Amino acid sequence: MEHAERTTSAGWARAIVLALDGEGVDAAELFAELGVDEAVLADPDGRIAQDQMTRLWRRAVEITGDPAIGLSMAQTLRPGHFSVVGYAMMSSRTLLEGFGRVIRYQRILAEAADLALNVGPDYYRITFAIHGDRLPAPLQSHDAAMAYALAFCRWMTARHIRPLKATFAMPAPTDPGPYAELFDCPLSFGADTHSLHLSREVMEMPLASANDMLAQLHDRFAGDYLARFEADPVTHQARQVLCRLLPQGEPKRQAVANAMKVSTRTLQRRLQEEGISFQQLLEKTRRELALQYLGQPQLTLFEIACMLGFADPSNFFRAFKRWFGLPPGQYREQVLQSEQQSTSEE
Repeated sequence: MEHAERTTSAGWARAIVLALDGEGVDAAELFAELGVDEAVLADPDGRIAQDQMTRLWRRAVEITGDPAIGLSMAQTLRPGHFSVVGYAMMSSRTLLEGFGRVIRYQRILAEAADLALNVGPDYYRITFAIHGDRLPAPLQSHDAAMAYALAFCRWMTARHIRPLKATFAMPAPTDPGPYAELFDCPLSFGADTHSLHLSREVMEMPLASANDMLAQLHDRFAGDYLARFEADPVTHQARQVLCRLLPQGEPKRQAVANAMKVSTRTLQRRLQEEGISFQQLLEKTRRELALQYLGQPQLTLFEIACMLGFADPSNFFRAFKRWFGLPPGQYREQVLQSEQQSTSEE
């Protein structure tokens, strides 16, 4: 039976690129060396083979000589790296609710990763398991996941959160200093699992960025993405093509079919078998990308309209109001206000 390749979100890969760049590693050059098209990093819906990410970490360790390089992920935190999952976390009422969303949508982030949340007498334990694919997952991927999770807790609460304990399913490193500095808590190496123990107070405290309306909206789109990703492979592939073609103008059915190496008739038939038409998919793709782009303050509304393939920005404004009942500028204000609330005390 053919092996189904496990993949990782391009957003997670972008975060790794930033982390490695900060350590003096040209990650883009490494991707080229490993045969990965760098253009996929700019695709909000892009996926990268898990084994390619494993090879990336291995080469980064070889180049830097730093086996703890995965911890550098703590320096590159951006909610947008997780796309709609990140924004759903950010609009959650508590860290507990936010991690619940990560667990629910974790396949969007990485098919080879599993998060679990267990309740103790006075703490919550978040366990991290990276399985890899054909290649075993490197230890750096576990370090990166734990570092990023803790950084997100600190960012969301605007507090220097200290876990009650951090455990690692690996032998103690020669130099535990980077781990002690980052986690700032008791460390246990040679444990059964990689995990963070966080107090109930930390996990259940109200978050300043909470927004039930935005959380429900992001939940809907994350749920749609997950369902499509798991059950509708042709729709998922066509959406990826649309994401790449939209900045060039509204894509035609023929252009998408050509990119997928099928006829327009075959594309139409396969989409219909998965319960969607080409025009419906185009509309849904624009709608979901609009939310992602509006969360990036460096993009103007005009630029977003162009990236979504609208020839006239006014068409984008009308479409967005039809989709969500409010203008794009007002939605952006709410998202950015939520972000500012959670960072104002830093």
